Amino acid sequence: MKENTTPIITEQVFAKNKDEVWKAISDPNEMRQWFFEDMPDHKAEVGFSTKFNVDAGERQFMHLWEITEVVLGEKLVCKWEYEGYNGVAFVSYELFEEGEGCKIRVTATGIESFPGDIPEFRRESCEGGWNYFINQRLKAYLD
Repeated sequence: MKENTTPIITEQVFAKNKDEVWKAISDPNEMRQWFFEDMPDHKAEVGFSTKFNVDAGERQFMHLWEITEVVLGEKLVCKWEYEGYNGVAFVSYELFEEGEGCKIRVTATGIESFPGDIPEFRRESCEGGWNYFINQRLKAYLD
């Protein structure tokens, strides 16, 4: 059976303007408030890379990020890998004006390239994770 290669798409509308939402997804001090508090740095610059560990209880996941595309105030794309595991994913954050506010669309591709026997890499886990970070954590942070 072929693995599901359909992108995971998570969308949320905020009662904030694009500049405020852009800052929340590109400024490391703001990102630590809603995303990963142990993230050492983050820059919306092509070629910027960082790594940091996330303790998932039974396993440690060293996140390896590299920014691959930036359209200031509109789009940020990150290559996402895990040290010691095969696979490469890409996550794009796109911002759109939505009435008086801003809509974010987060698209994750390539998750099927990670080992299928690791529960944290399964599609359901990734869908749940993006829902949690965007529709709960980022929403609460910006509201």
